[in-house]
Amino acid sequence: MSESIDRDSLPRATLTPAKRSRISAVWLIPLIAAILAVGIAVQRILNQGPTISIVFKSAEGVEAGKTIIKYKDVKIGQVTAVELHDNYSKVLVTAQIDKHAEGLMVEDAKFWVVHPRVTLSGVSGLSTLLSGNFIGFEKGTSKKTQHRFTGLETAPVIAIDQPGRQFLLTADDLGSLGTGSPIYFRRLNVGQVMAYDLAENGKDVTIQVFVNAPYDQFVTRGTRFWNASGLDVSLGASGVDVRTQSLVSLLIGGIAFETPSFDSTDEPAAADTAFALYDDRATAMKQPESIARHYIAYFNESMRGLSVGAPVTLLGLAAGEVTDVGFDLDPKTLKLRGRVEIVTYPERLVEHLSADETAAGEDIARSVQQSRALFQRLIEERGLRAQLRSGSLITGQRYVAFDFFPDAAEAEIDWSLEKPVVATVPSTLPDLEAKVTGILAKLDKIPFEAIGTDLRKTIETLDKTIEHINLGVTPGLKSAIAGLRRVLATANRVLRNTDATLLGKDAPGQLELRDALQEVARAARAVRVLSDYLERNPGALIRGKSGENP
Repeated sequence: MSESIDRDSLPRATLTPAKRSRISAVWLIPLIAAILAVGIAVQRILNQGPTISIVFKSAEGVEAGKTIIKYKDVKIGQVTAVELHDNYSKVLVTAQIDKHAEGLMVEDAKFWVVHPRVTLSGVSGLSTLLSGNFIGFEKGTSKKTQHRFTGLETAPVIAIDQPGRQFLLTADDLGSLGTGSPIYFRRLNVGQVMAYDLAENGKDVTIQVFVNAPYDQFVTRGTRFWNASGLDVSLGASGVDVRTQSLVSLLIGGIAFETPSFDSTDEPAAADTAFALYDDRATAMKQPESIARHYIAYFNESMRGLSVGAPVTLLGLAAGEVTDVGFDLDPKTLKLRGRVEIVTYPERLVEHLSADETAAGEDIARSVQQSRALFQRLIEERGLRAQLRSGSLITGQRYVAFDFFPDAAEAEIDWSLEKPVVATVPSTLPDLEAKVTGILAKLDKIPFEAIGTDLRKTIETLDKTIEHINLGVTPGLKSAIAGLRRVLATANRVLRNTDATLLGKDAPGQLELRDALQEVARAARAVRVLSDYLERNPGALIRGKSGENP
């Protein structure tokens, strides 16, 4: 056997080179992490809203990375930086807005810092006590995008989307009104004051008010607004009148409005319509008069208690009002007299006529000649005169009353004057005061104390006399004298009470007391004469009176 092996026939090993990977599996994890990071960054960039800046005068409680921006209690952004700005006088707040709120960043959007605030008009921002201050936001109506804003000092009083209308009021001064003061309609709170500012002329104050829907429909062109702040206290000829809308208006002020019954305008006023703000309801609701007659009345008495606005009446019915109170001085005689300018409204008197006489009364009221002719006849034939009267003894307010005085002296009116002078008669109050003063003066001259002293001495003397008589008379006379003594004792007590209540210097009823005291004195003298006679003639009670003259 051939031991030789064919080397060529034997299998041979082949060398296969190992395959090499370009990226090691170790790098897969970082690669995946990087891809995810890039995706997150891209997603964040795509979802990130604009960066805005807000300038505040101060940024109390605002911190970068903590303070958020809220709209309708939903987070729409976060503060990223807070720094000083504009020569260190203001604060610049930078904030990142969420993507979903990007469309809200328009030029009339509003920002303000919300923090706890307690005022008389209400409490706000209590939620910030736990969560910290945040920046409030209110959207605008503009379509123009903006990323730089000026923050408000306080939150807007009325939301921009709140239904209702805004109006502008003009007043001489602000009074006790302020931002947030309520607006009343028939004592219902229907709105509030939004803002106020000094007018350009520097003489008036402009007040922006907002009336909520549906009450804004009751504001027409003829609506009257008046200041309903605090207590409306008026002292007039009719007495004391006190009004207030509510306890809130008493503390923080308020405005009320109403449309007068004589105004027929029903169409609601347009937004931003300007109105005048009156001082009180009486002035606001006063009906305008189309016909007015002006006169002057002179009075030779004190004008105290008569003021501008005091009523002028005819037979007690309202006919006009006082427009001016003063006096005239005659340089030659230096005589002063009161001058009262009045205005009468004939239409007010026509309202009190019967239905059959209304048409004729309106014709006379509109015609100057007819009204003057009627006035002249009333003066000449009926004695129509003007007189000052007291409207209230408590307040002392006075008014001008036209009434008929048939016995008054003749008077004429010069109709050529711009303001004719009407005839007057003195008021009864000065005469009454003069009479009362005269009576008091006479009472002061009566020596009541001396009369009382003399009367007491007379009674004491009479009492002693009766004691002497009692020693030498019969039992029947003793009984009579005892009764007389009881009467005198009663009279003595009455005298003491009278001395305490009626004999004072200013006590009432002194005139009647004087007559009574005189009668008592005469009776005492008569008793004294009787006692003297009985002392000389004790038997007269039994035998009767002798011919001796006492």
